[in-house]
Amino acid sequence: MKYGFTTGSCAAAAAKAAAYMLLLGREKKKISIDTPKGIPYYADVEDISRSEHVVSCAVRKDAGDDPDVTHGALLYAKVTDRIPASLEVSSQKQQIFIDGGVGIGRVTKPGLDQPVGNAAINRVPRSMIEKEVKEICDLADFHGSLYVEISIPQGVELAKKTFNPRLGIEGGISVLGTTGIVEPMSSQALLDTIATELRMKRACGTTVLAISPGNYGQDFLQKTYGYDLERSVKCSNFIGDTIDMAAEIGFKQILLLGHIGKLIKVSGGIMNTHSREGDCRMELLAAAGIRQNVPANRLKELLTCVSTEAALKVLDSCGKRQPVMEDVMEHIMFYLNKRAAGRLEIRCITYSTEQGELAASPGAHQFLQYLTREMIEHAEEKND
Repeated sequence: MKYGFTTGSCAAAAAKAAAYMLLLGREKKKISIDTPKGIPYYADVEDISRSEHVVSCAVRKDAGDDPDVTHGALLYAKVTDRIPASLEVSSQKQQIFIDGGVGIGRVTKPGLDQPVGNAAINRVPRSMIEKEVKEICDLADFHGSLYVEISIPQGVELAKKTFNPRLGIEGGISVLGTTGIVEPMSSQALLDTIATELRMKRACGTTVLAISPGNYGQDFLQKTYGYDLERSVKCSNFIGDTIDMAAEIGFKQILLLGHIGKLIKVSGGIMNTHSREGDCRMELLAAAGIRQNVPANRLKELLTCVSTEAALKVLDSCGKRQPVMEDVMEHIMFYLNKRAAGRLEIRCITYSTEQGELAASPGAHQFLQYLTREMIEHAEEKND
């Protein structure tokens, strides 16, 4: 299946093209950027508008074979050397100011990637935009500051098809992406890929397996525990299916590591954690809070949170994070073991991006120590 490129990649490409035309004075019909994934993105530049101090242009979103609501939409970047008076410009350093225009949502609730009031352009896309624009500044020997405005004219309508209104992102869609690449979300294709990876690892003699829903979990494994993320399997949202396949292929033990935003759903028996399959994160956290005697006013706060990271701060404020996380882990393990049905052993660790490890099931760290020891022995064998 054909992969595509994120809104973050499109915004960075459009911004780079606009900066090029502004600072070098030449029209640019094609542009390329390097995505965080390491895959280059070659984009056609459309709807170019140029003046002495402002250049605007667009890149059309190509989501590949992924059924993305933004597929085909034009992402515009307007770049100018005239900085709005409301911004503080330093005379000592080059600055790239990034904001959202029409069709880009605004954050109205805490707990999301961007603070309240900011345009919903996430951290990785912001860094991509800044990197690409600074590259053009260096090329043009420009040492001043630039203002970049990203807009998506269709964004207001497209946002109605997303979870943005519920999350408190108003007025448009978000500019997202951690790798710059959109991987096709065909369920069967993903399941086939997971099964292939499981079989490869089993063929190497491995019987203990580390799995994680996504890139963040794999990164957390590596940064926190020193476990090589290449040796773990990314199961995407298919936690239940991955357990079934691992048992059928012959694995005896699994360590599941995932962000609380995903694994909280497992505490309610949800084994496909995609948002379209169900999103009751706050309700499940509140249920655990009730069992652990969280005050009623804090329970109400939990139900208004837009992210689990924000919900954890509410639990911290009343000293209940640890007992609630232990309660959640107990329920996660109940459903994981129910799905495994005695075919293999499962252990679990859940974490927060901001607060690190939140809870671990009994024996989880022993599983991790075994996996790490196995990884070291494998590396030593390769070096011999």
